[in-house]
Amino acid sequence: MKERVLITGASGFVGYHLIEHALINNLEIFAAVRHTSKTDHLKEFDIQYTDINFEDVDALKKELEEKQYTYIIHAAGVTAAKTQQDYNRINAQYTYNLALAASQANIPLKKFVFLSSLAALGPLLTINGIIEDDTPPRPVTAYGRSKLLAEQKLLSIPQLPLITLRPTAVYGPRDTGIYIILKQFSKGFEPYIGKIEQRLSFVYVSDLANIAVKALQSPITGKTYNVSDGKAYSRYALADFTKQILNKKTYKVHLPVVVIKVLAGVLEKVYARSNKTPALNIEKLDELNAANWICDIENISRDLNYLPAYDLNKGLETTFAWYKKNNWL
Repeated sequence: MKERVLITGASGFVGYHLIEHALINNLEIFAAVRHTSKTDHLKEFDIQYTDINFEDVDALKKELEEKQYTYIIHAAGVTAAKTQQDYNRINAQYTYNLALAASQANIPLKKFVFLSSLAALGPLLTINGIIEDDTPPRPVTAYGRSKLLAEQKLLSIPQLPLITLRPTAVYGPRDTGIYIILKQFSKGFEPYIGKIEQRLSFVYVSDLANIAVKALQSPITGKTYNVSDGKAYSRYALADFTKQILNKKTYKVHLPVVVIKVLAGVLEKVYARSNKTPALNIEKLDELNAANWICDIENISRDLNYLPAYDLNKGLETTFAWYKKNNWL
């Protein structure tokens, strides 16, 4: 009999790849998706669906006990919200509610894997140094603060068999975030904010999904790990690899930070009374223009035998092949 895993955020970019790797590992999958979520892209998978109420701990306990999950991968959350309260409610409180219900429910739970974010720690202020798993947190965005709050709340549930993963910038097939930047490069436009030196890190989505599923089988609990491909990249690496892969030339432009900050402020005011959130705000600018996002992966490599299969060049080659095949470019 197959062991059963609940994957939240299953209809999202990372969720799709989590399902792929869970199936490879012969798990029976229940995908937690909202009734409003698009799931056409999941039809190829042999999975079942569930719509759970993250606001009600008792309802969550009932759901978990009915399904008797052995594992939970919690990948649900928001990357854009109107207020810090909205971020905290969805990214922190909902996470806590699910974990609390899982710890109280009568189920054979072996592991609860939480997908946090390197944003919970925040960047380093200079290009020197590296972000360790235990680096004192200094998140620079509401999103990062909500992920840090979620981590802290989970630690208050001592009986939870928890592993927390903090991925850096995730990219790959089906991503719509970094895709926006790559699309500009593919059109020959290479924009940057300011001229500061930066050290950046990335992780290919398949590597993240693979280690998240692999963590389910580990006897280790109570640990938090940063996740990247283990390499450091300059701010120009993403464009340089793109140009090489697509055999393209680009027009490179460095936009003054002050101009972008004014634009971000204007967008915040324009969207203030809207239900939507702008793609750029002042906090996001602090994140995009940070000096150092390099993180150490020594602990996760040792403890979970994490061996990234993709560096940025190889990951982008696979990603662009998918974009072309699916008419995204």
